[in-house]
Amino acid sequence: APGTGKSHAINELTAGKDVIRTTFHPDTDYSTFVGAYKPTTKSVPVTTVIGTNAVPVMYNGKEMMEDKIVYEYVSQAFLQAYVAAWRKYCDVQEGEEPMDEFLVIEEINRGNCAQIFGDLFQLLDRGDEGFSEYPIKADSDMKKLLEKEFEGLEIKNKEGINVLFKGGKDIVAEVLAGDVLLLPNNLYIWATMNTSDQSLFPIDSAFKRRWDWRYVKITDAGKGWKIQCGGEYCDWWAFVTEINKKIAKETSSDDKKLGYFFCKPAKDNEFITEDKFVGKVLFYLWNDVFKDGDITLFKVSDNGSDEIS
Repeated sequence: APGTGKSHAINELTAGKDVIRTTFHPDTDYSTFVGAYKPTTKSVPVTTVIGTNAVPVMYNGKEMMEDKIVYEYVSQAFLQAYVAAWRKYCDVQEGEEPMDEFLVIEEINRGNCAQIFGDLFQLLDRGDEGFSEYPIKADSDMKKLLEKEFEGLEIKNKEGINVLFKGGKDIVAEVLAGDVLLLPNNLYIWATMNTSDQSLFPIDSAFKRRWDWRYVKITDAGKGWKIQCGGEYCDWWAFVTEINKKIAKETSSDDKKLGYFFCKPAKDNEFITEDKFVGKVLFYLWNDVFKDGDITLFKVSDNGSDEIS
């Protein structure tokens, strides 16, 4: 449900770790998640043609430089985490365990996962040791980037990894050459989602099967927050408890309920103001939970104004 503290929990679990975070949205695609060619500026020498030769232009004994727009393959969140994880393997000696690398995807169901992951989908099948069971071939552009990123690196424990794959191939050498993609066991991909979000892309069962799922319960965080309405106050958790009973009764759904952190007071304050409560909580209840149902929570009063029963 929204407001259960999923992102906060991930922050707590990854405190002090190396984390690369991205958020999916309807326009996210493979290129914005993995990598793509992008225009970048690069400083190059200014040249002039003398005869048939291009020679650098000098000024006060120094070569003149200028910025030019060039196209380079730029890695995005996935490749950044992927490269960082394998580099950590290169930093340890044989028999040592590398440091963990985390790729966190917020709102994973707000994007078209089938399109965004593409052939990376196959890498999500992990073996008992945590490595991808089915490596995939990297395309030529990705290979060039990976080859450059891993140039001169060596993995001391490569035999322990190679033995996990049949056929006697030096799979580690192929990884460092950029020929294949293979998720190492120190790369964790964690994601969050609100199943109540509307107008989003469905996640197919084949994709879901490749993840471990953790349901985040709605619990009292014990902050003692109160809703301030004029001169009256209502305990926030008491309201959440009662409204969630009505949501369950009217919608037969748990994912539409309110989590404790759905609405928070301003910093260093224990009171949720009336304006914030109306604009965030009541708007959500009316627009996303009860609008299309036969409900008794909202009603039109005798004088024509909307009010809550």
